[in-house]
Amino acid sequence: MDSPGPGPDDPAGLLAKVASGDNSPPLSVSELSGALKRTVEQAFGHVRVRGEISGWKRHASGHCYFTLKDDGACIDAVLWRTSAGRLQFAPEDGVEVIATGKLTTYPGRSKYQVVVDRLELAGEGALMALLDRRRRALAAEGLFDQERKRPLPFLPRTIGVVSSPTGAVIRDILHRLAERCPTHVLLWPVPVQGEGAAERVAAAIRGFQALDRPPDLLIVARGGGSIEDLWAFNEEVVVRAAAECRIPLISAVGHETDTTLIDFAADRRAPTPTAAAEIAVPVLAELAATIAGHGERIARCTARRLEEAGERLARSSERWPRPEALFEPVAARLADPALRLPRALAARAAHARADLGVSAARLRPALLSDRSERLREKLAGLWRLAELAHPDRPLEKGFARVTDDSGRTLTSAAAAGQAAHLGLRFADGAIGATPDSVAGGIEPPRRSAYRGARGGPQPPQPGLFDER
Repeated sequence: MDSPGPGPDDPAGLLAKVASGDNSPPLSVSELSGALKRTVEQAFGHVRVRGEISGWKRHASGHCYFTLKDDGACIDAVLWRTSAGRLQFAPEDGVEVIATGKLTTYPGRSKYQVVVDRLELAGEGALMALLDRRRRALAAEGLFDQERKRPLPFLPRTIGVVSSPTGAVIRDILHRLAERCPTHVLLWPVPVQGEGAAERVAAAIRGFQALDRPPDLLIVARGGGSIEDLWAFNEEVVVRAAAECRIPLISAVGHETDTTLIDFAADRRAPTPTAAAEIAVPVLAELAATIAGHGERIARCTARRLEEAGERLARSSERWPRPEALFEPVAARLADPALRLPRALAARAAHARADLGVSAARLRPALLSDRSERLREKLAGLWRLAELAHPDRPLEKGFARVTDDSGRTLTSAAAAGQAAHLGLRFADGAIGATPDSVAGGIEPPRRSAYRGARGGPQPPQPGLFDER
């Protein structure tokens, strides 16, 4: 024990002194902190602490940090990543839990905390409180609004089922569908409780929507159980997947008295998986009977309408006039013209014969002969005049007609000098010539003289008065 007051070696009394008989040296801060850490961990190597979660934070590393508190105190807690992956629920502030782990200290800041290995809800009351808090939060987002509900198809061709591949649930659904209305069923197998069940259920709901040919209806089903067994269907990831699903969805989780949050987000809730199959499809036999009944009603209605129409027609026809009364006035109007028509035709024929007789008397043969003779003499005079005006008539007096390559008659020396080839036509034939010399001897008169070689001169077509 240190002695108080100054001494001969320390007149000011500033140095620490060791009492006689005390041989324990002073501890460093690190030594004391380490000793406290060992003591705490040995004394509290296994603890179970009940308290309310506050300040829950999940870091990117996967570790979770939070505080456990009650009315009089609080203690820090940490949940390492490996332990956080085994959680059966999603912790959040305000939830009462029981944390199991060990107590340790953090020498760097002289603080202590609980390293949690397992985190559990503190009884069913805490679980229900968490469920109610989550329900109200999701409802505030509008995920449970009635306006979001989609109508179910009347007769789905394909039904997708999200459930466990084993157990009675899928067998009950298939059996009831086969009894009521055989339908094609696609099963997406998932675990329905335990670690990772919620994520697998949500992935199945989204997976059905991503198919090339998605089903017409979805059923999410699970058998009955405790609230802990059904907790996967209370997880937020499942509720959001159901609310966002574009395919009409029936929730069939648990028995009739069980309620999960997916029931609020689904388009329709079924009390049991078997009831979900009954809701999904109608009874085929009842549907056929209904259709047959409608057919009979249509036939009866049609027969009754035809009978009523026949009666109305009969009553109307009794008020119509007789056909004889309708046609008698018209027949009377047609009778008089029918009688007058033969007499009118006979009179018209008599007048025509009289006119023909008058005209025939005027058509004497001598008159026609005189007229024809006068026309013949007039035509002969015109012919003689045409022969005198023929362009080849002067050729008989020693003249010649000059033409160019195209057969056009040339009337001047200038035009003849510009032509590459000339044609000279005489009374007894035609010859070729050039502007400065004669191109050859006299050719016999031939029509083809100017229609010979390709590219040669072409004479004009013979006219009406050309010599033959």
